[in-house]
Amino acid sequence: MHIQIQCCGIVLMLVLFYFYMHQKRISLDTQKAFLGVFWATFFCIVMDIVSIGAIQYRHVLTEPFAKFVAKTYLVTLLGVALSALLYMCVDIYTNKEDYQKQTYVYLLMTLAGAVGVYAAPLHYQYMNNGVDVKYTYGPSVYVTYGMALVFFVRIVYLLRKERTKINSRRREAVYLWLFIWIVASQIQFMYTNLLIVAYGGAIGIMVLYLKLENPETNLDRSTGLFNSGAFHQYTKQLFAKKKDFSVLVIVFENTAYQHVSLNKRDVIRMQIVEYLLKVPDAYPFKNAEDEYLIVFPDTGLAEKRVEEIRTRFASGWGEYNGDTVKPCWLFLPHANIVNQAEILSYLIRYIRRDESTFTEKDFLRIEKDSVDKIHHEREVVQLLLDAMEKDRVEVFYQPIFSTSEHCITSAEALVRIRDKDGKIVPPGVFIDIAEKSGMILKLGAAVFEKVCMFITKYPLETYGMQYIEINLSVIQCGYEKLARDYIDIMENYKINPKYINLEITESASTNAKKTLLGNMEELMNYGVRFSLDDFGTGQSNLNYIVDMPVDIIKFDRSMTNSYFENGKAKHVMEAAIHMIHGMNLEIVSEGIETKEQYQTMEDLGISHIQGYYFSKPLPEEEFIRFLEDSLRRNVDAG
Repeated sequence: MHIQIQCCGIVLMLVLFYFYMHQKRISLDTQKAFLGVFWATFFCIVMDIVSIGAIQYRHVLTEPFAKFVAKTYLVTLLGVALSALLYMCVDIYTNKEDYQKQTYVYLLMTLAGAVGVYAAPLHYQYMNNGVDVKYTYGPSVYVTYGMALVFFVRIVYLLRKERTKINSRRREAVYLWLFIWIVASQIQFMYTNLLIVAYGGAIGIMVLYLKLENPETNLDRSTGLFNSGAFHQYTKQLFAKKKDFSVLVIVFENTAYQHVSLNKRDVIRMQIVEYLLKVPDAYPFKNAEDEYLIVFPDTGLAEKRVEEIRTRFASGWGEYNGDTVKPCWLFLPHANIVNQAEILSYLIRYIRRDESTFTEKDFLRIEKDSVDKIHHEREVVQLLLDAMEKDRVEVFYQPIFSTSEHCITSAEALVRIRDKDGKIVPPGVFIDIAEKSGMILKLGAAVFEKVCMFITKYPLETYGMQYIEINLSVIQCGYEKLARDYIDIMENYKINPKYINLEITESASTNAKKTLLGNMEELMNYGVRFSLDDFGTGQSNLNYIVDMPVDIIKFDRSMTNSYFENGKAKHVMEAAIHMIHGMNLEIVSEGIETKEQYQTMEDLGISHIQGYYFSKPLPEEEFIRFLEDSLRRNVDAG
């Protein structure tokens, strides 16, 4: 018998199985399906050897029995094709009921094929005077290859039709597996004494293992915990099966190890990892350098396990449990408040990003209201994307009145967007979300470009205007390429930089201050001026004015209102005005709505007034008409 090739295939598969079983695995349906392909292929190779022996000794075992064994081998080939098809379906039919329906259909097809194989005649091609069998042929073989071809065509069809649902690496691996089978079949067809079809299956299994199903690819090498990719696969599977589960997020921020000396931290980190690996009824994941996730498939046990984990952390670490590690905790007791793995990951990022919520206490329970915020944020993000893509971003202009020249000399550019129905969306709805999502950079650049287009279309000096103020968000102020990008836009529209005044906020000046100052220096050298916006809010103090090279200070609406409502605030504001004037800086007072307020601010020496007393923010064309009307009134008054 010539079974060396088949024996090599068995050895290869046993080696792969050894490595597979000696690695930590997570319970994934794809791995179960892979094991189905593995054992179908293994049994196929074994039956290939057995069938060769049965035919070789057919005179001892009887001819009918030998043919039965040979046909059983052919049926195992159908089993391999079936297992490969079901392996593909795991990604496509994530719903358990849909997968089971497809499984029943393909099983019936396999059973029909098996009946055909056993019922059809089988013949041998002899050599060496009829002693050795060269190969088998006949209707039974044709039925086998015909059914296998049907399965392979179905696999290729699904690979193409459902490509968006199938893991790209799985798709590549299955294509390669099919190619190996086809090549092995062609070689065996041309060289009938080389029985390598089953061995080709073993090579295919090795491809699937190395490219996709090696459990080690789901592990973080530095800790031995499951990695973020495994977390996504596992939670995606749980959601597809509509199973509820709990998730504990352990966040090791900079302050977590502040009570641990530097030379001990690595040892304690590994001690923590070893503990997490032993938590019962749970799967631990490393999602980032400072973030571990623990999934509890049983929500009934989750609360108890979370309490045990927190108690263990409170008891201390190190050789004598004398080192305290204080992480922050996010606990999602019921993951079914979301319905997708992607949304779950987004929810965790959202909570972490919202520092005001995250730092209020070290343990947060994530409930449905957090998910409602997520859905709202995603809707607004999509609204922003659509608005920028379809040019529904607009700039409104609010006039600024000069008390010395008694006319409108500037305006503040304010961003607005419209929804698909053409309705204006208030900035309070989208600005914060644009900053959190990082879209503020693109949005800010779009606003700046529209202002430059406006200045090109309507020369400011024609309307008695000196400059336009444009807000910069905290994120923009910390963006290293801000100055270069804005200068490029101004040069593209041939804008004189004296027409541009950029507003920074006090909070911006405290974050990424070095980057901000670098941007300001480059833009000021180019000719742009700066204002300090919202003075009187947050952590305001006059040191900001001293530190930042600005020409204009803008009093926030709340500070202006406080002057008229609070006696103490009145003295504070008067003192601030005196000192700002001493620095030869201009002042804009926002939120002025009445003639009395305007007169008071003018008497205090405020150089510029902004507010509804003069006008609300206006769309571009309305603002130009407002300026034209204002110019006519001034001419008539003169």
